[in-house]
Amino acid sequence: MGNDIEFPDESDHGRKTITSGFFEREIRLSGGETAAFLHNLADAIESDTSITVSGSDWEIPFEYREPIEVEVEFSKKREGELEIEVEFSEARGGEGSGLSVE
Repeated sequence: MGNDIEFPDESDHGRKTITSGFFEREIRLSGGETAAFLHNLADAIESDTSITVSGSDWEIPFEYREPIEVEVEFSKKREGELEIEVEFSEARGGEGSGLSVE
């Protein structure tokens, strides 16, 4: 798949391709690093329905179908928090339930 989106993490344990099960990775980025990641994701979405999201030691090749679900959530308890979630559902005929990029 040609639309690679690099997730800027720091680990290095040999690359593993993830095509089933459960995987989650969370990091904290600067505004500029977050913008670069989102720009790469937007470019990939605009050009094709297949993407590969990867870090230094993992990759998730994924073919998705439209529509793409976008959710905005705001919570203000002690501290305000805005969450924007983009959820891709696997193309019909595939084996997963979806890829969520938060």
